[in-house]
Amino acid sequence: MSAIAACPGCVVAPAIAQTAPQSGPPDLVLSLPAIHCATCINTVERSLRALPQVRSARVNLSLKRVSIHASDLDAEQAVATLDRAGIEAHPLDQSLLESRQDDIGRGLLIRLAIAGFAMMNVMLFSVAIWSGASDATRALFHLISAVITLPAVLFCGQPFFANGMRAVRRGGLNMDVPISLAILLAAGMSLYEVLNGGHHAYFDAALSLTFFLLVGRYLDHRTRSSVHSAAKELAALEVQTAQRVHGTDVERVAVGLLRVGDTVLVPTGMRVPVDGVLNSAAAQADRSFLTGESAAVALTLGDVVQAGEINLGAPFEMAATAVGEDTTLRRVAALVEMAENSRNSYTNLADRAARIYAPMVHLLALAAFVGWVAYDGDLRHALNVAVAVLIITCPCALGLAVPAVATTAIARLFDMGFLVKSGTALERLAEVDMAVFDKTGTLTRQGKPAPLAELSVQQSAIAGALAQASAHPVAQAILAALPVHTPAVLADVTEVAGQGMQGDIDGVTVRLGRGEWLGAAFSGTGLRIGNAPAVPLAVTETPREGAADTLAWLSAQGIKPQILSGDRQATVQAFAAKLGVQSARGDISAPQKHDRLAQLQAQGHRVLMVGDGLNDTAALALAHASVAPSSALDASRNAADVVVLREGLDQFPLLIVIARALTRLSRQNFAIAAGYNAIAIPVALLGYATPLLAAIAMSASSLTVLANAMRVKYVK
Repeated sequence: MSAIAACPGCVVAPAIAQTAPQSGPPDLVLSLPAIHCATCINTVERSLRALPQVRSARVNLSLKRVSIHASDLDAEQAVATLDRAGIEAHPLDQSLLESRQDDIGRGLLIRLAIAGFAMMNVMLFSVAIWSGASDATRALFHLISAVITLPAVLFCGQPFFANGMRAVRRGGLNMDVPISLAILLAAGMSLYEVLNGGHHAYFDAALSLTFFLLVGRYLDHRTRSSVHSAAKELAALEVQTAQRVHGTDVERVAVGLLRVGDTVLVPTGMRVPVDGVLNSAAAQADRSFLTGESAAVALTLGDVVQAGEINLGAPFEMAATAVGEDTTLRRVAALVEMAENSRNSYTNLADRAARIYAPMVHLLALAAFVGWVAYDGDLRHALNVAVAVLIITCPCALGLAVPAVATTAIARLFDMGFLVKSGTALERLAEVDMAVFDKTGTLTRQGKPAPLAELSVQQSAIAGALAQASAHPVAQAILAALPVHTPAVLADVTEVAGQGMQGDIDGVTVRLGRGEWLGAAFSGTGLRIGNAPAVPLAVTETPREGAADTLAWLSAQGIKPQILSGDRQATVQAFAAKLGVQSARGDISAPQKHDRLAQLQAQGHRVLMVGDGLNDTAALALAHASVAPSSALDASRNAADVVVLREGLDQFPLLIVIARALTRLSRQNFAIAAGYNAIAIPVALLGYATPLLAAIAMSASSLTVLANAMRVKYVK
């Protein structure tokens, strides 16, 4: 499918759709990843409106989507129409893009708009009163302000009232309790003044407090939802229908009806509906949705294909191996959600501080009220001071700042090809002082074994059967290099960690793995059938892109790299010398890797483990922090804190840089919050802050730490 946008000489500009508004949700939503200007939008909308089924088509440039209202329009037909116009398009599942998170954001935005509108109107009356309006005029303006403020506060303050009430019902306190009290006291005290002919009212303070708090709450929601959006966008790429093959017949079915083992036909330009293995001789796929790599990936018979990939070549058939919640798309989305909901020690510290702080706020406000009543006997002034203390000492900055840093960092890393699975992973990555790397499959790309064409038919069949049972890069390289064959039927196929694969055929033991394990004179990879001499299967190794630069950068940062590999010592030493690594050990078994990491950590080192194989799993779980490539075994990916989705290691330093930035910005935010309170609390207690000034100061502190948290987006 062409990805060339038909918009030469275009200038980025906002687009205004010319179609009449349509009611109800769209019938079809397409993703348009290549559009970027008004000409693109006109091309998309004009092409779609030319179809007789289409009633309207409206493009959203910021989301890069087109929403179509149509009757009986097939997604493939719409995609093909745009393809002919030079626009890349893919179907999206709109139901997966709309969630309760969107409802929360819309609700906050509506309340924010109402609070802002009401605040501006009440401010006009307040300015008139401050300018000298008195007697009947002042009373009228106060009454009008009350009519505007009370319903606005009751509606717009619901997020705070509801959260505060839930905490009180559980017998606890949270930051929304003092906020709710401050809003209600400011509005209630002002109403009391109006009904009793008083000269002072603080309706503007109640509305300003509500407005600024909603600004902070909405920004926090937007920050938190950034990671959710990545997960939802991935899930939305799922195809809703698929072509299932039965013999010579092809039927279109819902993806939910596919089962493991079904044969699926994937047309040119369409996304793969489920995970599986390629049944066709060759194919080309675009998997940039997950890895960020724009180059097409060449596939051969037996290669793995994943849900969400785009078929860039001829139509191909695949056998489904994972459907529904088990597909790569769903697993990645679930892991992103898990990381967003996880909590690091800074978040827990902020929560503990907020829990302790909330009762202190109430006690301070009560003490201020009693103290001022005892000092000057003015109940109104004492109540104003108490309200100001409640507002100005609210621990919002503590509650907003740390989650904002964490979720922004996780979202940025996901965009750069890193899937962070643990809420404490980045904090621990910032602390590492040593990095231990596996070699094969971690620092190397899968190589090509040679001369496999000289194997007999039986040897090829047995080697293929053993290789396809393993996810090890060497096994996969051997499988790809074998001539087309029918794998042998083996029994009791097992993987021996760090050694290779073995099984039985007609009572004969067959092995594929290290030469030493096979009892051969050579030390590379080989195949042995029964008692026959082992056949060498030499495999070339190429360092992953960016591996040498990453290892050099780690050394420069004081993170000493070393290589621990199950490969033979001479091979490991030669490879390490090529990458400039001083410390490298070969012939290391899985228990020895685990013991080596335990030894390093007992010496006080905080070790980062990077590995992909079965023999790395125990070390990954033991390490202070751990990373695995996306090609790793499921067990290794599950044990790791972070999964690298891209092939190269050129972006690996960014993982450490952002982890350190997260720790640094979290500490800065604590300092900002502490400094604000050190100044604001005495000012409020001494009566120098009105409720309005307190609301502005408190909101300014929250927005300051949020702005500081956003700096993680620009760390390099």
